[in-house]
Amino acid sequence: MAIEITSRSLFKGRPSKSAPYEEIQPSPSVSRRKSIPRFQSARAVTQLMRRNFSSRAPELSGGQAIILSVPKSGRTWVRTFVCAYFCKRYAREFTLEPERYGEPGIPRLIFSHDCFEHRTKGDLWDRIRGKYLVPKKELRRAKIILLVRDPRDCFVSLYVQMTRRDRGAPTEFKRKTVSDLLRGKKFGVRAIIKTMNAWLIEFSGRDDFTIIRYESLREFPAENFRILLAVLGETTPDMSIFHGALDFSQFDNMQKLEAAGAFDSKILRPGDARDPESFKVRRGKIGGYREYLSAEDQEYAAHALTKLDSRFGY
Repeated sequence: MAIEITSRSLFKGRPSKSAPYEEIQPSPSVSRRKSIPRFQSARAVTQLMRRNFSSRAPELSGGQAIILSVPKSGRTWVRTFVCAYFCKRYAREFTLEPERYGEPGIPRLIFSHDCFEHRTKGDLWDRIRGKYLVPKKELRRAKIILLVRDPRDCFVSLYVQMTRRDRGAPTEFKRKTVSDLLRGKKFGVRAIIKTMNAWLIEFSGRDDFTIIRYESLREFPAENFRILLAVLGETTPDMSIFHGALDFSQFDNMQKLEAAGAFDSKILRPGDARDPESFKVRRGKIGGYREYLSAEDQEYAAHALTKLDSRFGY
């Protein structure tokens, strides 16, 4: 079996018949790969460029599991839950870096945007030395967890972050409309789709590859977070601590913690505490893209989505 959490098990609301989640298997047949013919060579290309000889490589190494995602896929939420659970489990103060305690039972997890950041962040020298890529040897050694979300919601949330929260974003970028950025080569919806497809091709043949759908976590958090803990080796969690971590990681509580500066990370602070749209933890709404995209933009995004591997279920 190629994944420990099947997409079917992570979507208890049941996917539509047109979304063959169970097809994430080793060596997919040609017919199954028809949905992404443009990315047939993605595995070879990605493996070819997988090098990281920057000083940042140690930060992306040594993990028991590597959690990959496009920005705004729910990573902060997942990370907060996992850290809250293990910190409480070992009677430690909450932190987003619990591995610093040196507790043998607390897994070291690597969270990375990997090839998405490789394309969009830094300069040419950063890309030459692979500053944002998880080293190839680490990917071979650790479990791979791919956290995914509807690319349209990812895009809109990323757009809001870069125009309302990220003070370092170029002025000309902030002057662009959501329609312009939706179609952009760097941060647009097609770039998100291309990254998701490339990851799936690179890792779907592995026995220790896991896909987690954001929408499934939102619909049935208790059931699916428990499965996630099992993947991380916590097969019999302390249920009182488990439910406490679920409560702690609820969106309203996370927003309160962010507003109060309780997270020990400078990236988890609002751009403007008076502006809810500038928070790192914003809304997490499923289908929220409809509130930001015009009918024409939604049509464009829907057409782009036809290029996403159908096994993702979007």
